[in-house]
Amino acid sequence: MSTNIVALTEQLVEPIMQEQELELVEVQFVKEGKNWFLRVIIDKEGGVDIDDCGRVSEQLSKKLDEIDPITNPYFLEVSSPGAERPLKNEKDYTRAIGKHVHITTYEPINDARVFEGELLSFNGNELEVKEIKTTTVIPIDKVASARLAVVF
Repeated sequence: MSTNIVALTEQLVEPIMQEQELELVEVQFVKEGKNWFLRVIIDKEGGVDIDDCGRVSEQLSKKLDEIDPITNPYFLEVSSPGAERPLKNEKDYTRAIGKHVHITTYEPINDARVFEGELLSFNGNELEVKEIKTTTVIPIDKVASARLAVVF
């Protein structure tokens, strides 16, 4: 059910994204405790603000109410990806070149599964990450998760 809700929500929200000149980062439909949450994460160049989130929430809520695809009660949340934005596709990786990233892999590469450092390059197949003492090339098909990382 969760996969269908995510796909349907992506279809419903995409025209709103185009109209508002926003980017859909991710849709999640998850149960936390006894509550269900439909989370829609959006962004734009320069970042989104509360007004952007409110407009998308209002328009998407109307569309969801019309077709009523979710039978159980849920909370709709529309938000920005935050400072540690997930990296999901080629556009995200390309935009993150030169920035600090946190990457985990499905299997060890050079005896490690967690890499944090500057993303030096992305060629469509591999990420090159410069950590403090080493530079590692990570095949994209080995990436379990990737996000921007805040450096303190």
